Amino acid sequence: MNKLNKKKSAWAEELEPQRYAVLFEEGTEPPGSSPLDREKRKGTFVCAACKLPLFSSEGKFDSGTGWPSFFQPIDEAHIETKRDYKLILPRTEYHCARCGGHQGHVFNDGPAPTGLRYCNNGLAMDFIPDGETLPEMPD
Repeated sequence: MNKLNKKKSAWAEELEPQRYAVLFEEGTEPPGSSPLDREKRKGTFVCAACKLPLFSSEGKFDSGTGWPSFFQPIDEAHIETKRDYKLILPRTEYHCARCGGHQGHVFNDGPAPTGLRYCNNGLAMDFIPDGETLPEMPD
């Protein structure tokens, strides 16, 4: 995966403040606030910053948590993880492998076939319906 070595200040100029806070300050949006949680069409969920395809609608499910949830990424190489101790108990945080933008956390309480739940911030993604061209990834 080719990494984007863009400074946070450049992302801050390009993104809306709420998206920047989630993606590059590891914030979290309120549960139930994202229309992507209710998105049912076929398509691709891409990183809101660098447009890397992260999840397919085929891997989306309703977790009841209030955040868009997926049981697997499009490609494992598109996601990077690290341990997060912000809530004292360790969690696994995941980021876009291309730009480093924070997406959410992954838990071991998802459906088959993986048993995983990638709990994603809607502000960290854009949805591209099937039939529309995926956006070009910035340099």
